[in-house]
Amino acid sequence: MSSPSRPRVFVSRRLFQETLDLIAQHAEMDVFDCSGSPTPEELVARTKKCHGLVAQGTDRIDAAFLDQCPDLRVVCNVAVGYNNIDVAAARERKVVVTNTPDVLNEACAALTWGLILGVTRRLGEGERTLRAGQWKGFQLDFLLGMDLVGKTLGIIGMGRIGQAVAAKAAAFGMRAIYMRSPRRPDEVITGPDGAPYEGTTLEEVLRRSDVVTLHCPLSPETHHLINRESIRLMKPSAYLVNMARGPVVEEASVVAALENGWIAGAALDVYELEPVVHPGLLKFENAFLIPHLGSATRETRTAMCNLAARNLIEVLEGRAPVTPIPGSFIDV
Repeated sequence: MSSPSRPRVFVSRRLFQETLDLIAQHAEMDVFDCSGSPTPEELVARTKKCHGLVAQGTDRIDAAFLDQCPDLRVVCNVAVGYNNIDVAAARERKVVVTNTPDVLNEACAALTWGLILGVTRRLGEGERTLRAGQWKGFQLDFLLGMDLVGKTLGIIGMGRIGQAVAAKAAAFGMRAIYMRSPRRPDEVITGPDGAPYEGTTLEEVLRRSDVVTLHCPLSPETHHLINRESIRLMKPSAYLVNMARGPVVEEASVVAALENGWIAGAALDVYELEPVVHPGLLKFENAFLIPHLGSATRETRTAMCNLAARNLIEVLEGRAPVTPIPGSFIDV
């Protein structure tokens, strides 16, 4: 029989067993064991009497949801992004909100370079050609790509992941520049060697870069940051990489860019209407597309789940969380 003194928790997606075992030591736990995500109605029904929620980025946590869950004390997102949560509404209701930063920096940075190599060296095209039995052997002019040495990498979103990407640029012979935050015009970000990266405007990053890679959070300011107008600033020989959030990029504009040769190619890990991919993207060989694998290593995903569990336990036991979201309610 459940102990009435133990807090109640809903886990909206099945986590790794070691994480579930950790939570079970501290709380009564209900886990959504079906494939996919709970519907908004299911999420409310199974959270309304809970003190804690371990959520995914697909769970919408807004004022209406929170008002139906009056006992809720903490929402722990298993993600670094938290655009699915109304943090201000949670703070008003004294609900702590946490995320899982840092533990996924290197996995996401490594996959960013996988996308860069994939699109600039035409790896997707090459594999499809080989699997279709169409490869006729070595040819000097077969599937020629672009060298990275001597090229410029433009980073939009110079946070933890963006800096981890920039730190690897020199290994590929690239120079990294980044979009300086309008809110921090005097910021100085240095690389592993202590030398500062060049910060500049969005327009200059787009104009000067041979590869533009996105790592900014999704917000009203960054929604469709990359659109027809911004893409037209890019070189026709340049490549676009999205490792941020799908809606940062207006996919219809990317389709138009590929149709018209405004850019050389695009590599995407995230999409506007996941899991739906704009059908126009699927017809282009120079669109390198993968299904939201940014943090998808066993080590990283386990660390993310365990960090969410640690945040949950800390708050439920009256302590400050390990990684609260900026602006979150803290009362310890």
